[in-house]
Amino acid sequence: MLKKAVGFLFIPFLMCITVAHPFSFGDGLVRASQGSSPISSLQTASVKGIRYWSNAAYTRIVIDLDGEVTYQDHLLREDPVLKKPPRLYIDLKLARLSPLLKQPIPIEDGLLKRAMAGQYTPAIVRVVLDLKSVIHYKIFTLADPFRIVVDILGRPGKAKKRVPKPPSLQRPRSIRVVIDPGHGGEDPGAIGPKGLMEKDVVLSVAQKLRNKLRRELGWEVVMTRQDDHFIPLEERTAIANTKGGDLFLSIHANASKNRRLHGIETYFLNFTTDKDALRLAAAESGVSPERISDLQLILYDLMLNAKVNESSQLAECVQRDLTSKLKKKYGKVNDLGVKQAPFVVLFGAKMPSILIEISFISNLREERRLRSERYLDEVATAIFHGLRRYVQNTRMAKAQPSWSISTALSSN
Repeated sequence: MLKKAVGFLFIPFLMCITVAHPFSFGDGLVRASQGSSPISSLQTASVKGIRYWSNAAYTRIVIDLDGEVTYQDHLLREDPVLKKPPRLYIDLKLARLSPLLKQPIPIEDGLLKRAMAGQYTPAIVRVVLDLKSVIHYKIFTLADPFRIVVDILGRPGKAKKRVPKPPSLQRPRSIRVVIDPGHGGEDPGAIGPKGLMEKDVVLSVAQKLRNKLRRELGWEVVMTRQDDHFIPLEERTAIANTKGGDLFLSIHANASKNRRLHGIETYFLNFTTDKDALRLAAAESGVSPERISDLQLILYDLMLNAKVNESSQLAECVQRDLTSKLKKKYGKVNDLGVKQAPFVVLFGAKMPSILIEISFISNLREERRLRSERYLDEVATAIFHGLRRYVQNTRMAKAQPSWSISTALSSN
């Protein structure tokens, strides 16, 4: 099926599709003729780069372009006779290959061997992924700038059988939390009436929360950014997945043209018709409000394996502690509740995931609070209590003394 730039996204189960001449790494890259072609006069997008993040059971590939394209994907089974591995290849229509693209790209993560791209015809760039193992894959596109995201899921290599220890000797694995301070670098996020920048506020809260989780609970904490630099949204989710996070939370400060709006709200990934939620999702996802329906279409297929119930429960715990604890020390703390929306930073997360809007930086009173280290510490402490309560509640539900949240890549 020909995929539109924002159309339906992935083949849920593996299929073998016969194609006349897929190019081969072993036989050399088949390239288009250098002769003239009427297609060459058409406007094409340049394939500028291929990025990836991976571990033995999950790989995210991102294909960067300078314009929108349509694509068609194919999965070829292994051919033992010709000694060819299983391959996923993606044909990008009306595309050209940048001469600056360095390749092949070795991956060798236990799931993929390498990635390579070639000018298959004057109007088609073919991206080929040599696979070692795969259960299924998903493909979706993101805009502003345009890129194609490929998530590949597999099974890690077979582990050696171990004799299980008696329950009394088992030690629960530490919880691993991935904290994502929103924005950063050239992206300041929202800016308050007096010039306070969202990127600085949320980094401070994230650092305080990290220290509390490590010091008081002994949890492992991974930060998507440690300082003031920019990270694309798709990379933040990839970090959470490849690091095997048990929980993922993205921290932000809200903003509105109506500067009287104030309060705290927590989101999880899901569909919505709420206009304010869609407006916020567009802003935090770096897309125009007109494109938000495209995100909803993408979300349709991605929700198959999303941790919706767990994420909703996590959001409830964090929102409850944030509002109740801050109300005890500050006046006019507005509880805006738990909501759902298509935030790109949560797309493809394999663990319970939420996005927290800790206050409205556009509101003068709340901007003053966000300047206060004491207030930021109280916010971090409240999130800390919400996370701990979620884990405790889940432990009780599981009723297992040595329980730990299942790892991101073994849970689906």
